[in-house]
Amino acid sequence: MTYTAFEGLRKVSSGTAEELAAFVENRPQGDVLVFDDATGAQVDLGYTSGKPREIADGQGVEPRGRGRPRLGVVAKEVTLLPRHWDWLSLQPGGASVALRKLVEEARRTSGDRDRVRTAQEAAYRFMSAVAGNLPGFEEATRALFAYDRRRFTQMIAAWPDDVRDYSVRLAFADQA
Repeated sequence: MTYTAFEGLRKVSSGTAEELAAFVENRPQGDVLVFDDATGAQVDLGYTSGKPREIADGQGVEPRGRGRPRLGVVAKEVTLLPRHWDWLSLQPGGASVALRKLVEEARRTSGDRDRVRTAQEAAYRFMSAVAGNLPGFEEATRALFAYDRRRFTQMIAAWPDDVRDYSVRLAFADQA
């Protein structure tokens, strides 16, 4: 995973969690905002016991529990209506097999839409945090969610280079 740090409207660093945590640690608190390059979400990479906090806290790591760990199976709760459970119980292999097949089919049929939506949401998270007061923000957001790259780039053309370039990178990551 990689991250990008902004100080105001200027990109000041990018790299791994460890690299950016060391960079942020040497800056006054609150001066630097760090963003996850995959999600556009703002993250806190301060140090805890000599390790970047995000890594030290095990962010994104699921606790071990039921399931088949060697296969990467993770047990989580699913809430369905009784008629859904009735249908699942009639499927060959049971509810788990049927649900896995349904999820895989949905991933195949909506993969492109999901990648576009994920990129749009990442760009919006970043833009809201850094560029919300810049001219054309609302119109740029409309163009972003309309997936109108030409209009989007027009609306952010006057933004500071680093903010503009990172916004485009996030918004159209699905085309990379």
